[in-house]
Amino acid sequence: MDLVNKRFIISILIFFPFLVVSQNLSDEELKLYTIINDYRNSKGLNNITISKSLTFVAQTHVRDLANYKPDQGNCNMHSWSNKGKWTPCCYTDDHRKAKCMWNKPRELTKYDGDGYEISMGSPDENYKASAIEALLSWKSSKGHNEAIINKGIWKDNDWNAIGIGIYKNYAVVWFGIDEDKN
Repeated sequence: MDLVNKRFIISILIFFPFLVVSQNLSDEELKLYTIINDYRNSKGLNNITISKSLTFVAQTHVRDLANYKPDQGNCNMHSWSNKGKWTPCCYTDDHRKAKCMWNKPRELTKYDGDGYEISMGSPDENYKASAIEALLSWKSSKGHNEAIINKGIWKDNDWNAIGIGIYKNYAVVWFGIDEDKN
């Protein structure tokens, strides 16, 4: 490879790092990643680096939600079914099963840290989740918005990894404090 081509590739990697992993993201997932960072930038916050591990967890979870519906009854969208190679759990609004969510990145990948998820979905199987609707939903929810822009209980956390998953009628984002070394 000649010097001109090497410089071009290096400039692409420096200015557009998301291109390296974008092959793991659908167009709509890449759009969600981009608009989340645009929103954070509008608040004076840095971009969050896309994480291969957290994206795997996010994409696995949206498929579990859409295909096996563990978010029924008292269980919310942070719940996991008993249909995969993970520990199932019914995550309830009292947050008693929070560790079930926090541990999923370590359980499913080599990611070292906890994972924190925001989720959006519809029981209507004809509904198709979109990046813009997901972000608008999260921005209108105090707790979700605070997670995205590091306010409230998240003010002392710096997100160093993010994973994105959109599938059928669900969208989820996973945040991590630890960098993804994988």
